Amino acid sequence: MIDFCDLDGSVSLPTPEECREGKPNALGWWSPIENGAMFNGLYMDAALLRWRRTKSADDAAKARRLMEGLLLLNSISDVKGFVGRGVSTDGRSHYPMGSNDQTLPWFLGLWRFWESGLATDAGKQRVAGHLIATAEIIVADKWQMPAEQPFGRRGGFGGFNFDSVPRLLFTCKALHQITGDAKWDQRYRAALAERGGPENRSRLEVCEHGMVFEYARYHSWTSCTCVGALRALWEMETDAAVRAAFARGLQASADLAFKSLPMAEQFDNADKSRFEMNWRVMNADWKPQRTEQEAQDLAHVQLSSILKIAPRRGKETAFVREPAAAAWVVTLAPDAAILKSRAAAVEKVIGHYDFAKLYYSQFFWLEAAWERLGQLDAH
Repeated sequence: MIDFCDLDGSVSLPTPEECREGKPNALGWWSPIENGAMFNGLYMDAALLRWRRTKSADDAAKARRLMEGLLLLNSISDVKGFVGRGVSTDGRSHYPMGSNDQTLPWFLGLWRFWESGLATDAGKQRVAGHLIATAEIIVADKWQMPAEQPFGRRGGFGGFNFDSVPRLLFTCKALHQITGDAKWDQRYRAALAERGGPENRSRLEVCEHGMVFEYARYHSWTSCTCVGALRALWEMETDAAVRAAFARGLQASADLAFKSLPMAEQFDNADKSRFEMNWRVMNADWKPQRTEQEAQDLAHVQLSSILKIAPRRGKETAFVREPAAAAWVVTLAPDAAILKSRAAAVEKVIGHYDFAKLYYSQFFWLEAAWERLGQLDAH
């Protein structure tokens, strides 16, 4: 999945040379291939729910295509454990840095495929091989995400805030389920009880508290990855007390996300403001980058520049991306009675948009939200 395309479906991908040079920036931010691992991994939830409902060969093929894309992103670098964001026109060239935001959905999407019943035995072994090898490398580097030189690594799962904790716990729990190796369960149990951060909370307490908006007024669209991991933890956990704590965290996250749903009403489907498909205009600000911080600093300058000439970008990210991700978070909470009481509000968000007029793909969460609401009717 790419980030954006023109209304006729056309898109200009970064060239291999642009990826090597770090244009528009070495993170690939604001390019069409910024979020391939993140979005493919998260969209797997919708794809598998749809397949379970229809059992159609076409829907099975779509889920397998997502799986193949995720495995590709783990196969394009000489750096072991690297999960790329997307690929260039040659199907392999890529930007040198992934992130924790990319890698957790990569794990989550592949785990969902592994346990879905759709994968063959050989397919499960293939997926498991990628998950095991990548997890071992990340753990060996103290839960840091590998990146290519000169950057080395970018982001990690080891913190004690909500945007870290479910990532680490899910990886351990999923790897224990996949491998049966007791070391992963030991890591998981130890990590649950371990304390840290400014409030000295255990990781279980962080999960129980739920999603927190730490660096923006609203950012369900990034934190939803951790809510997705928390939902998977709730599904896998057999200890009643721990599972109940996860359920409380999911409900708290849904309660917070619910506040973002009305933002959808601020999006005008008739808006014709400029989007600017030519992302290369940002290269006017380009300069070489040797560190992650230099790449981030450049990317923020570029974002400020392009938003001035492309106001439509800001409208879609604020009024489509955020409520769409929030709608999915609302549907991840396991209390069916509460979700039924909120179904109309979620459906209102889903029904608000004219999807044929959107440039960004970042409404995809609504498909998973729709499928999860449909499960309420099925039961």
